[in-house]
Amino acid sequence: MTEALRTMRGEWLLEYFRYRELFYFLVWRDVKIRYKQTVLGAAWAVIQPFFMMIVFTLFFGRMAGIDSEGVPYPVFSYSALVPWTYFQQAMPLSGNSLLANSRLISKVYFPRAIIPAAAALGGVVDFFIAAVVLVAIMLYYGFPLGWGLLLWPVLLVPTVAFVVAVGMIFSALNVKYRDIKYTIPFFIQAMLFVSPVIYPTSAVPEQYQTLLRLNPMVGLINAFRAAALPGRTIDLGELGVSIAVITGLLIVATIYFRKTERAFADLI
Repeated sequence: MTEALRTMRGEWLLEYFRYRELFYFLVWRDVKIRYKQTVLGAAWAVIQPFFMMIVFTLFFGRMAGIDSEGVPYPVFSYSALVPWTYFQQAMPLSGNSLLANSRLISKVYFPRAIIPAAAALGGVVDFFIAAVVLVAIMLYYGFPLGWGLLLWPVLLVPTVAFVVAVGMIFSALNVKYRDIKYTIPFFIQAMLFVSPVIYPTSAVPEQYQTLLRLNPMVGLINAFRAAALPGRTIDLGELGVSIAVITGLLIVATIYFRKTERAFADLI
């Protein structure tokens, strides 16, 4: 890396550090908006994954008889639904964040990537609330609580990074092409069926498993599930593939975002 590139990278990181208070404010604002003028408040963080667990258990666990690898299907599905629900809720917020903050962008200057990153972090509170319910479900089914659950906050870091990377790409495209926002729900739906939320990875034919693991949510969800359930170990190779793909996406997203952000104020 040349000295010029090092200087540019240092100035870019320093710029984001200078605006850290704005970043904290945007994250806190998104958290407050999430619960403002709601009847059930923080309970919504539990209601969605819990009722999805019930629906999945009835239709996929009992009627379809999908293998849950010897684990009660409610525990099997809910341990994946906690990180999945975070992704499902944070992804559209991050992808549409620049348009949602168009007035702020057009009035003052600040590093624009703060906005999709803040939107991604706003759902972290819901993640931890929903994770508490997982503990209750595991105790109900007689599962001992292991130290692996302490890895969940660690595994959340690459999950948030994935949302930020994809959110930066979608949000930047959204500014120029307004119909991009309609593709985000389709993207999330497709991701559900290629992620091991409803089924275990072992249910996929072996010749397709390598391709499936290019989806970062595969390694992340399997790692969350293995960390929660006793007697399981995290597949470090699979998780490593997910982290490598996320790192590559972050690099691509950052380069593309930096090239396009200069025109945001004019286009938005």
